[in-house]
Amino acid sequence: MPLPVPVLPEGVDPAWLPPAAFRAVGGRRTLIRGSGPLVETVHGEVAQACQLFGGRVVRDAAPDGAYDLVLGPGAEDLGDEGFTLAREGGTTTVGACGGRGLLYGLFHVVRLGEDAFRGERARVVHRPALALRMLDHWDNVAVHPVMGQVERGYAGGSLFWEDGRARGGLERVRAYGRLLAACGINAVAVNNVNVHETEARLLTDRIGEVARLADAFRPYGIRTHLSVTFAAPMLLGGLLTADPLDGTVRDWWAGATRRVYEAIPDFGGYVVKADSEGRPGPFAYGRSHADGANMLAAALDPFGGTVHWRAFVYDHRQDWRDRTTDRARAAYDHFVPLDGEFAGNAVLQVKHGPMDFQAREPVSPLIGAMPRTRLAVELQVTQEYTGQQRHVCWLGPMWSEVLRFRYDDTRVGGLARGGLVAVSNAGDDPFWTGHPLAQANLYTFGRLAWRPDAGPREVLDEWIQLTFPDAPARLAGGLHAVLDGSWRTYEKYTAPLGVGFMVQPGHHYGPSVDGYEYSPWGTYHFADRDGVGVDRSAATGTGYAGQYGKPWSELYESPDTCPDELLLFFHHVPYGHVLRSGKTVIQHIYDTHFEGVAEVEEARATWASLAGLVDPARHARVAERYEEQLRCAREWRDQVNSYFFRKSGVPDARGRRVY
Repeated sequence: MPLPVPVLPEGVDPAWLPPAAFRAVGGRRTLIRGSGPLVETVHGEVAQACQLFGGRVVRDAAPDGAYDLVLGPGAEDLGDEGFTLAREGGTTTVGACGGRGLLYGLFHVVRLGEDAFRGERARVVHRPALALRMLDHWDNVAVHPVMGQVERGYAGGSLFWEDGRARGGLERVRAYGRLLAACGINAVAVNNVNVHETEARLLTDRIGEVARLADAFRPYGIRTHLSVTFAAPMLLGGLLTADPLDGTVRDWWAGATRRVYEAIPDFGGYVVKADSEGRPGPFAYGRSHADGANMLAAALDPFGGTVHWRAFVYDHRQDWRDRTTDRARAAYDHFVPLDGEFAGNAVLQVKHGPMDFQAREPVSPLIGAMPRTRLAVELQVTQEYTGQQRHVCWLGPMWSEVLRFRYDDTRVGGLARGGLVAVSNAGDDPFWTGHPLAQANLYTFGRLAWRPDAGPREVLDEWIQLTFPDAPARLAGGLHAVLDGSWRTYEKYTAPLGVGFMVQPGHHYGPSVDGYEYSPWGTYHFADRDGVGVDRSAATGTGYAGQYGKPWSELYESPDTCPDELLLFFHHVPYGHVLRSGKTVIQHIYDTHFEGVAEVEEARATWASLAGLVDPARHARVAERYEEQLRCAREWRDQVNSYFFRKSGVPDARGRRVY
């Protein structure tokens, strides 16, 4: 029987799957062949489209040329997720070996719309470049006194948890899974990596709640993962140790994992944050991170599960006066000596930059330095340091730069053999992401995880076409105008030239130039009367630049060759240092902060001009957010420019007030 399409609660935005996006599919005669739960999902999708737009769907009849669209088994091994698309003799055919492939093939036809049914199409094979395309939700089961319901979440409460339990009705979770499958995401971790006691119990006596979530995700081919605490044997099992080489500890994990798979046979595995920002880990027992990860990998291995071990490990109690300590170095220093020691089903999850999801960072050298370890690259879709979904900041161009960055002859997208993972930005807000335009970030992540070499503008075109299927050209042009350059606009009015972290401590929203500068969490700009920036050269600084292989180590080593956009990340330079633009550093700071505000003003006006082309609720929410973005951009401009004028004593060459 076809599986009914999930019904959204009244007032919840359909995002990139509005009914009109299925018009081309629904108006056809469609044959669906094959069996299995995901085939029933495909059948349900097509049946609803036909009900809306007048088409007809048939199951398992012999293909006789009377169908516009045929979805069914393919003739070659494409894996569970691959599919083929062809059009010949008036019939568009999607072939797949697995149910996921058929589902992805259907959503590909939806993306193509009428183009899928025009002319002839040579047969093309579509496969995901990365086997795992995952979202990590930093959701707390119970409301945490400091972190709230969703840590670093800017779209309301959790989709999964309410009042300390799994939500009663999970139809919206199923709808969320549908959105994720439509952009290619196939895995979700449903709780915070900072695992507190309530979350810890999901592993044992509350695994049934996780199983209910897994049931909701399964019809759209999404596997459920769980964040666990390294100290679980002590916290939950009453053991006196969590030593990964202790036999009783290993037995406890084996038993707990077996019971997880009894409840969730297709469970994906564990996500672990250990020895990081106060979380427990193997260092307490004199063990390595490979020892810790491999213990969990051994427990998961009989069931085909994977442990995702985060490499976000650094000293968060450092002395700001000690310029030899460098947070950027930490992951490389900790993990490169362990290359080759991790089990085959252990994935080291590495943030794309060496710090913490800043608007501009170099690509982490760790990604290119562990050829014998499965690595997953971690991005942040929730905009912790890029406007918190109150500012328009489409991150597709930044992620594309990261994924296309080359170590030797291999791009980062090719080195991420363990997959691409992102901290999610979705919550129970009616628009899913708080800011309606932040939906573009979630969609873009999924599509780049499927195909890391895709052009970000091409992906944005897909999102626009799906989300606004009847949009006139003027709306599409307006959306590009406000989104295309929004990341660089945000960079202009916030922290300059790669310096980062000029944010309010704790919540990280809004400017505070010295907010973390004298903090145990790290020191980030070292501004004084003579200059600004962190010396990370091998010759005179922390040596971070030397963690890269050639040519990057040579490029980053000298301020004469370092790219301007990363200059202050790698070098402490005088305010009068001349950039390739011909401007001095101090003038660049002044100019970009004025330019950033002007660009926000222009984007706000562009959005206002689209009022008649967007539904009123969506337009009003975005307009409201633009008012806040402009207020905050002005605040950033004024505080940053004033700070550096007072430090340097150099006035703006254009005579503007900067204090």
